[in-house]
Amino acid sequence: MTKAEECLICKEPLVYFNEGTTMKCYICGKEELSTTKCKNNHFVCNECHGTGVPLIKEICANSNSKNPIEITEEIMNKSFIHMHGPEHHILVGSALLTAYKNSGGDIDLKNSLEEMERRGKQVPGGTCGFWGACGASISLGIFISIITGATPLTNNPWKLSNLATSKALAKVSEIGGPRCCKRNSFIAIETAIDFVEENMGIKMEKESIKCKFKEKNNQCIKNRCPYFN
Repeated sequence: MTKAEECLICKEPLVYFNEGTTMKCYICGKEELSTTKCKNNHFVCNECHGTGVPLIKEICANSNSKNPIEITEEIMNKSFIHMHGPEHHILVGSALLTAYKNSGGDIDLKNSLEEMERRGKQVPGGTCGFWGACGASISLGIFISIITGATPLTNNPWKLSNLATSKALAKVSEIGGPRCCKRNSFIAIETAIDFVEENMGIKMEKESIKCKFKEKNNQCIKNRCPYFN
């Protein structure tokens, strides 16, 4: 019996395929190439999965917190953030941009959050398994790219954005699978806090993390997770 979130329609477990096929979204009817559906053949597109994404930007824009973990957990507790899903690819970078700005970082937060949403939406669900690059770690890289003004032609900003992503990915891979969007988000954020202090001289607040979402995750790795206890 399924104990936690899987399919957004019927709660049954998801099935993953090695090759993408065209599927019709159960909610909006849009056809999209995907590698994921549930046991009852329900498919939900990335856009419908992330209908609450604009609220991430709203919460962040009104936050005074210097603690990206605090911001992240506040948003994760909202009903529009599911246990797993591509919304985390926007959430991580948005929380970091907010805490960075509130800690003295020199950015236009409104414009930065809009850019984070635009770029994060381009990272689909399942990238951790199908691309070999966790979307939460990519979101960290996007955050660094935005605050440093990185482009494919810059020197040090290009280096820093790729380096930050690689550090988070290394920590994600050391733990192993299966995926957990909460665990990987926390890893990316903790990596970012240390990275930004070391390379940008901005000190964001940090706190120990104890997972509050394990009962919602059918694939929880329990004691292998650094946040399980």
